[in-house]
Amino acid sequence: MSAGNLPILATEGGLSRYLDEIRKFPMLKPDEEYMLAKSWREHGDREAAHKLVTSHLRLVAKIAMGYRGYGLPISEVVSEGNVGLMQAVKRFEPDRGFRLATYAMWWIKASIQEYILRSWSLVKMGTTANQKKLFFNLRKAKSQISALDEGDLRPDQVSEIATRLGVTEQDVIDMNRRLGGDSSLNSPLREEGEGEWQDWLVDDSASQETILATQEEGHNRTRALREALATLNERERRIFEARRLAEDPITLEALSGEFGVSRERVRQIEVRAFEKVQEAVKHNLAVIEKPQYEGTGAPG
Repeated sequence: MSAGNLPILATEGGLSRYLDEIRKFPMLKPDEEYMLAKSWREHGDREAAHKLVTSHLRLVAKIAMGYRGYGLPISEVVSEGNVGLMQAVKRFEPDRGFRLATYAMWWIKASIQEYILRSWSLVKMGTTANQKKLFFNLRKAKSQISALDEGDLRPDQVSEIATRLGVTEQDVIDMNRRLGGDSSLNSPLREEGEGEWQDWLVDDSASQETILATQEEGHNRTRALREALATLNERERRIFEARRLAEDPITLEALSGEFGVSRERVRQIEVRAFEKVQEAVKHNLAVIEKPQYEGTGAPG
């Protein structure tokens, strides 16, 4: 399955044309979708897979529009969403009784969010489910409490957002500053105009060596996690990602319906998958970070 023969959104200015183009693809009725999915899954019918993908391009575009506030080209956001859609079609099991759109929505969001996190280089901000949730929900949380002004949040606002999203107050402060954009160093500290922000700047930036070490650590951890996920079977990985890595974790009840097992069984699979990933990550990090000269006979 390839994106090579899908409509392409080349530039921001071509958005209207792209939307017009993807509207030409017909929506599928439930029975049509079921037969196409069966044909793809059982016979590898690429034409069927193509119809499944193209009929859901509007869903990708709709989801992608919700991520326009991160300063990234909408063309790339849509492209990443389409990659997620194709992964969903590839893994979709029509006999589970769900519509493809319900299943694909998770894959589309996951693909887009992974691209955004990579683009923002959130080495530390994006390492836990709570921090990812904060990254993608801070603007909404600020809007809900009418904290629409630029700049730092008030202590009471920080406290309320931290409680709503289940993160620390320091995480909220750090993320708000990171997403707030650049401020002028010549801005006055007070309305009276006495002094500027640049007068209070202290060079506390990390050394180049520290920056490189941090980047390498982040890359190593990402690689270790990716390789660890590969040790899971398809059901374990789906449940682990849906429960531990998703922006809005899917409930045990929803997953029990998807897989036709009890909620307790889903919970057991989740725990087992987490333990397997945890162990594999530790092992992979030990291998990745092992000095290259060890075991080569090279002098110490």
